[in-house]
Amino acid sequence: MATRTQRDDWAGRYAGMPVLARIAAHAPSLSTALQRTAQAVLAQPFRAATHSIDEFAREAAVSVASANRFARAMGFDGYVQFRSELAKGFESVLAPVASLRDSLQQPASATQAIAASLQEVQRNIEQTLRALPHQPCAKAVELVVKAEQVLTLGWGSSAYLAGLLQHELEPYCSHIDSLGQVGGPSHAARQLVKRGPRDVLIALAFPRYVDDTVVLTRLARERGVKVLALTDGPASPLLPLADVALYAHVDRQVSACSNAAALALMEALVAAVARRTDNAVARAEALTRGVMPWLHGAGG
Repeated sequence: MATRTQRDDWAGRYAGMPVLARIAAHAPSLSTALQRTAQAVLAQPFRAATHSIDEFAREAAVSVASANRFARAMGFDGYVQFRSELAKGFESVLAPVASLRDSLQQPASATQAIAASLQEVQRNIEQTLRALPHQPCAKAVELVVKAEQVLTLGWGSSAYLAGLLQHELEPYCSHIDSLGQVGGPSHAARQLVKRGPRDVLIALAFPRYVDDTVVLTRLARERGVKVLALTDGPASPLLPLADVALYAHVDRQVSACSNAAALALMEALVAAVARRTDNAVARAEALTRGVMPWLHGAGG
C-alpha cells in the first residue's frame, strides 16, 4: 500500500494532468490488482465517474478495498474524491441529465410544462436577438451569396437542422447540398475533398458537440473551403475553424440544447440571404411552379 509520502509525491508529479492521462501514465507501476482497476477505469471512464464505489467494484470485478487503494495510489484521499475529479471531465455531458432531474422534481401540469418550455424558447430567442448587433451578420450572408457551392453539415440533431437549412436555402443558392443526411461521415469527407476556396461549408454544432462535425469542418478548412459556423458561443469547438460564426442561445432544461432557438437563427439567416439574392422572387416562383403538382389544393 502506498504511504502518504508516496501519494503526495505522485500527486505532485501528476498535478494538473487530466485524471485519465494520470492513470494511463502511472498504471504500469501499480500492483496486479490495481492495474486491473486502472484498466477498468480507462475502459469505462463514464461509468467510473457516475457509479458508486460498490457498483464500480462489482462491474470491474475488484474489491471495494482495491478501488479505494487505487484512488489513493492516484493521489486522492479516497474513491469519492477520485470519482468527483473524474466526473469533472463529463460535466458538459452530464449537465442535461442533472437539469432534467431538477426539472422533474418540480411538480407541474401538462399545460404548465408546455408553457414553461415555450417561455424558455422565447427567452433564448430574445437573448439571441440582443447579441445580434455584435455578430458579423453581413459577412455571414456575403459568404453564402457569393459561394459557388454551399454545403450544410451537422450530426446528431444538427443533421436534421442541416437538412432543413439546405431545404430553406435552395431557392436562393444555385448549388447546395447537405452532407449530414446519407452515407455517414465518410461520404461527407468524399464530398469535401472535391471542394475549395470558392465554396462555403455551413457547419452546425450545438451542445452536445459531435466529434465528426469538428473533424469534417477541419477537413474543409484544409481544402480552403470557407466556413460559416452556426453554434452556441465562443467556447464552441467550431470557433477556431470558422471564418465567420453566428451564435444562438440554446439553453433548455430537459435536454442538451434548444433546437427551436437554433432553427430560429437558421431561418433568420435564410431571410437575410433572400434579400441579397438576385432575382430572389423569380427563383422562388420557379421553384413553386416545379413543386405545384405535389401541393394539395394547388392543382387545376
